[in-house]
Amino acid sequence: MNMKTVLILLVLALATIFALVCVLLTRGRAPSICQHQRPEQEDTDDGQSLVFADLSPEEMVQVVRYLQENLGVPLVDASRALPSDNCISSVDVQVPAKAEVLRFLDGGGPRPAREALAVLYLGNQPDPNITEYVVGPLPTPTYHWDVTVQKYGGKVPYHRRPTLAVEYKQIAGFLRSQVFPTAPSFMHQVIEYDETNLASLTTAPRGFQSGDRSTWFVLFQNVSGFFLHPLGLEVLVDHSSLDISQWAVSRVFYNGQYYRDMAQLESAYVQGRLGVEKVKKAAWDGDFSSMQPRAPPAAVFPVQYEPQGPRYSVRNNHVLFQAWSFAFGMSVNTGMRLFDIRYRGERIAYEISVQEALSVYGSNCPGGMSTRYMDGSFGIGRFSSPLVRGVDCPYSATYVDVHYLAQSQVSRTSKNALCVFEQNLGSPLRRHYSNLQSFYYGGLVNSALIVRSIVALGNYDYVWDFIFYQNGAIEAKVQATGYVSSSFLHGDGLRYGNRVWEHTLGTIHTHFINYKVDLDVGGRSGVLSSLMRVTLLINCRAVGGDWPPSL
Repeated sequence: MNMKTVLILLVLALATIFALVCVLLTRGRAPSICQHQRPEQEDTDDGQSLVFADLSPEEMVQVVRYLQENLGVPLVDASRALPSDNCISSVDVQVPAKAEVLRFLDGGGPRPAREALAVLYLGNQPDPNITEYVVGPLPTPTYHWDVTVQKYGGKVPYHRRPTLAVEYKQIAGFLRSQVFPTAPSFMHQVIEYDETNLASLTTAPRGFQSGDRSTWFVLFQNVSGFFLHPLGLEVLVDHSSLDISQWAVSRVFYNGQYYRDMAQLESAYVQGRLGVEKVKKAAWDGDFSSMQPRAPPAAVFPVQYEPQGPRYSVRNNHVLFQAWSFAFGMSVNTGMRLFDIRYRGERIAYEISVQEALSVYGSNCPGGMSTRYMDGSFGIGRFSSPLVRGVDCPYSATYVDVHYLAQSQVSRTSKNALCVFEQNLGSPLRRHYSNLQSFYYGGLVNSALIVRSIVALGNYDYVWDFIFYQNGAIEAKVQATGYVSSSFLHGDGLRYGNRVWEHTLGTIHTHFINYKVDLDVGGRSGVLSSLMRVTLLINCRAVGGDWPPSL
């Protein structure tokens, strides 16, 4: 490397460091109050937006303590509960009824009681069921009531409960200790099983008729990006019994053939009737699916810079940007949501929120062909991941932590799980260059405010954006990234997707994204006011899933 090249690299490095220092110095470190340059309107919220605020960790502690002391049933921590135990599945804020909130915001009425919604799995009951309780008032609860029948028209059967992380661990232990040992030759010689080199993906739904609780688990090599390394082995586990010792394997699938159980698969292999296509570990080393960079970046990426600080403010859960104002939150089950969205002081939407993300798959393997994921059942909000500065959001963005309580009696914090930033859109909002009669130029910079969270659900990541434009438009946007969902490629597999590696089929599927949009344009009785759910349908050739631990 000659001296000229060294000097150029040094100048680039110094310029990058200077830009980053400028960016970071212009930002407040506390996301609860961030206001450097005064926005177009003063923040007169006076804490009203807190009526929509997510629960704080302290409030979650009080709700759990109240339930433990007042339900009259023993509660086991969901992180170690058996199916036959009672446990708290989740605790989230119970957003007050809209009429109460509007009386408070617009009519000078009393502030609605602050309450929580607790979802409990009650397995240690004569009639096991799922029950939802409203608990309040916060911060010191004194009452609770069962709202399950009111919401669902009756008690929710226990077999419909979403699978807890601990149940996945219990299934993994069942396979490891009772199922795989019944096929020792096959597992050792074909799969090269050593109790650490397998990973799996769950499927859903867990059956085809009411009362079923049987799940196909698709097995993969446990390497970096294991989602692209299916082994062709899939196991159907019946885990409907509340007694783990009664769990059983209902069917086994390997390389295009179905077997009664692993013992029958072992017999077919030992007798030479398996027709096995053995793939050595050397061909599955994981390098092609790793996200480890293969080469250093050719140049430094551009960095956005706010010379006078941000032109928006974030105070608690309230945002001001030019003519816009709104409150934000994160539901543990459904993800990001906005409330009381106003433009020039006029409410145009009471709520815009993510509701559900569904994906429907096709394959010639049982796991892929039977999968219809509803990601709200896994918990969209609780899988909101920390955002990386300069990659997931600009360095200059304001970052907000998210607190949630799910599948545990202890709340957790996802650091920097939500970001707010203004983005130059790279093209003028309007412009004209006049060279006829008079000579002048008129133009206006085009920028928008973006509120973003990224949810990592197993192999795929959803980038959720709410975008606020200067002209009064709002955009809800979602991008999917991460890894494709795959099946083992065999037979007529190419009818159901594309080959992405020698034995890997990227399965065809369709995404359905559901939003709730509660418009209040011109008041609640205005012509454009309505409550609707918007479904965005996207056809894809790959993506989807969730995961139990390594087997």
